[in-house]
Amino acid sequence: MPLIDLKDLQQAAIDFGEARGWGKYHSPKNLAMALSVEVAELVEIFQWQTEEQSRGIMATDEREHVEQELADITIYLTQLVTALGVDLDAAVRAKMEMNAKKYPVKKAES
Repeated sequence: MPLIDLKDLQQAAIDFGEARGWGKYHSPKNLAMALSVEVAELVEIFQWQTEEQSRGIMATDEREHVEQELADITIYLTQLVTALGVDLDAAVRAKMEMNAKKYPVKKAES
């Protein structure tokens, strides 16, 4: 069972871009830059908040803003993964296995 299944989102993003003639702009470089901008917009929401405020953000009027930025991030990440031909599920599984070896439970408890 996949941890991450992006097939429907990948197709929806492709269809959206193609309908507007944007596919020619969706190079890995441009998508990575756009992704970083969207992440920065999410960071900006939290920039001057305390830890406690950041944990309660979804109970504030910023909820929709956070959701919109997370959606933008997900869309751009999906487009980047598609452009690069990355199997994100396999990459995530491999990284989690690597992290499990690097940070075993006993080591992480200290």
